[in-house]
Amino acid sequence: MREITLPELQDIMRECAGEDEAVASLEDAADRPFPELGYDSLALLETQSRVERAYGVTLPDDIFKDVTTPRRLMEYINGLVLDAA
Repeated sequence: MREITLPELQDIMRECAGEDEAVASLEDAADRPFPELGYDSLALLETQSRVERAYGVTLPDDIFKDVTTPRRLMEYINGLVLDAA
C-alpha cells in the first residue's frame, strides 16, 4: 500500500466537504486546525471513511480528537500504511 500525500488528502477532503478547487491548498495550510479550514464533523467522518477504503487502514473512531490538522492526519495515515507493509 502506498503512502498518502497532502494533495491526495486534499482531493479526498474537498470531495467530502463539497468544495471546489478554488479553496486554499493544504500545502499552504497543512498545520491549521480542521475547523479553521472549514471542515465540520460530517466532512471529517466522510474523510475518515474514504481514507480507510482507499488506503486499507482502520482509523480510530475518535481520530479527530487528537489529530487536528491535515499534516498530522497525513502522518498518522502514513504510519498505519508503513506498519501494514
